[in-house]
Amino acid sequence: QVQLLESGGGLVQAGDSLRLSCVYSGGYSFGNLVMGWFRQAPGKEREFVAAISTRGYVTNYTGSVEGRFTISRDNSKNTMYLQMNSLKLEDAADYYCCADRSLAKLRRAEADYWGQGTQVTVSS
Repeated sequence: QVQLLESGGGLVQAGDSLRLSCVYSGGYSFGNLVMGWFRQAPGKEREFVAAISTRGYVTNYTGSVEGRFTISRDNSKNTMYLQMNSLKLEDAADYYCCADRSLAKLRRAEADYWGQGTQVTVSS
């Protein structure tokens, strides 16, 4: 049974940094899964934030976080990260990690596996 557990959320001020983590456990090899982050703010739809290929060589981001967020993974630890710098008020949301064997499915928010989310609050 696949489980994804996010951590690292919290309350920060605009301009601060946070690092989110997502630990994977389950029957599939972590290294065979594309991983990603989505976020959902109150009253808004869930939106794609970033994705990373199985070995971490390829990453992509939504435009609003490009240059501020960095997605990475450590396959030896079954863990994915999202380093968030220069946080803005509009980054406040619940952040979800997800996993799938297909990047296309993941980008469409149709990933097979999802975590429960971790909340990021940004104050001015």
